Amino acid sequence: MNVELIDLTRRFGRTHAVAGVSLQAGPGVFGLLGPNGAGKTSLLRMMATVLPPTSGRLRLLERDPGSLGPRRVIRRRLGYLPQNLGYYPGFTVTEFVEYFALLKDMPPGRVPRAVAAAIEQVGLADRAKAKLRTLSGGMLRRAGIAQAIVNDPELLLLDEPTAGLDPEQRVAFRAVLRGLGEWATVVVSTHLVEDVGAACTDVALMDAGKLVFHGTPAELIARGEGSRAAGDAPLERGYSAVLAAARSAAGTRSATETRA
Repeated sequence: MNVELIDLTRRFGRTHAVAGVSLQAGPGVFGLLGPNGAGKTSLLRMMATVLPPTSGRLRLLERDPGSLGPRRVIRRRLGYLPQNLGYYPGFTVTEFVEYFALLKDMPPGRVPRAVAAAIEQVGLADRAKAKLRTLSGGMLRRAGIAQAIVNDPELLLLDEPTAGLDPEQRVAFRAVLRGLGEWATVVVSTHLVEDVGAACTDVALMDAGKLVFHGTPAELIARGEGSRAAGDAPLERGYSAVLAAARSAAGTRSATETRA
């Protein structure tokens, strides 16, 4: 497995951003759903080796990122798009993607072709020489995706990758994800349930730092069948039904503990 999490926890002060999450992921496109504050970004940052876990076990690409040597190897084979990616406005798109290729220790001889291919893949070939400060928000997001995939990562982590993309661009991006998922492990954190249904082979749903569902999109849809859960589409109703059931169970446990 390219991703193995066992009872993974991350605390910020007294707050449990991630509370005992266990899951595995191999090649394919893995969707990570959940409301704001569910812990998705903290979980992705731990998988990106940006944030150390408070407790639990984390293995990435069959290595423990807790040690410096394995962590460096993981980062060379990793692609990561955070929610807010910093950049130098004066860089061109090509310079921006080249910069990240070099940070990932790609052989210099491979860099020009890999950069051009990544920029082409996200539909920015005609803006390769444009300064980042001249790009729209959607174009900047696509440049961020290009830097994440430039090294052909075995593990690709994308936090809200379709934010700012128009419907046509989102459809094209889903096709890119499906292609990458044929040989790599792609983890996509998103609020857009329809993106998960269109591109993901596996889906997990987080709420209040905990994993409340893990299965296929079809299994998530089944959770909403026959229910009065909110949603305009079957996957949205499954999402709402799982959240409602998890919160009801959490409320029951809390009340029981209070009486005890």
